[in-house]
Amino acid sequence: MNRMIGMERKVTKFGNSLGITMTDALKQIGLDQGDTVSIDVNQATGEIIIKKSTKVSLPEGISEDFMRSLADVIEEYDQTLRGLKDR
Repeated sequence: MNRMIGMERKVTKFGNSLGITMTDALKQIGLDQGDTVSIDVNQATGEIIIKKSTKVSLPEGISEDFMRSLADVIEEYDQTLRGLKDR
């Protein structure tokens, strides 16, 4: 069962930046110093979602340009590809 745990923190100044401490929360999702996270900000709701980032390395011979082009094609033909999936 996924259980949401509420925490309250004060925004603090760290040098020239604003931040919060949340060591316990980060440890609960398996994060440690040096790990990479993805951050989604929803200005409409005031929510910030922090997720553990899963870095995927490309197989040899596959360039980032190819992956960007592939993502563009998938986005452009998303409905067509979804229709083909069920055939």
